[in-house]
Amino acid sequence: MTTPQQAFVVGLTGGIGSGKSAATAYFEKLGIDIVDADEVARDVVAPGSEGLKEIVNRFGNSILLEDGNLNRAALREKVFSDINEKNWLNNLLHPLIHSRMQHLIGESTSPYCILSVPLLVENKLTEMCNYVVVVDCPETMQLERALKRDGSTEETIRNIMASQATRNERIEAADTVLDNSTTLSALSAQIADLHNTLLALSSD
Repeated sequence: MTTPQQAFVVGLTGGIGSGKSAATAYFEKLGIDIVDADEVARDVVAPGSEGLKEIVNRFGNSILLEDGNLNRAALREKVFSDINEKNWLNNLLHPLIHSRMQHLIGESTSPYCILSVPLLVENKLTEMCNYVVVVDCPETMQLERALKRDGSTEETIRNIMASQATRNERIEAADTVLDNSTTLSALSAQIADLHNTLLALSSD
């Protein structure tokens, strides 16, 4: 069996409220395959998955909702205050997520594929990428947008921002920074230009 040719992988990331999802959606409109880490993280704990089976073995059936899906809120409670349980969960899920992302990248048929990961820099997943794109805006704007979108408290959003890489750390890891401090049409214009660059790079 021959292994498929490895796709040209473009890592896409940005802090909470930066507009990473809007950028991902625009690449999808351009016909580019998207490997979304958040979707993959849901897939590896879906009913019937190895991941969910291991979690139930560890925490019991009380960790499930009535429909058999993982009760994420209950799991968060279990691991939030216990570093050992948190480490156990990370050691279980990270390899499963990594393996699933590699599989989906291998299945990509577009000229390049987008690996959309909120914690691309933090989890050192830039190593999986040929090119890294960061969606960026000022931190005050991140906070404002996330508050409007999530309905979370300011303290929660600030805690999430504090747990992520700093704005400078993300920018330093980037090959291209997309400025999303103005309008969505300005963002899409930058992506259209970048798309042409990536088409040229991926065809080399």
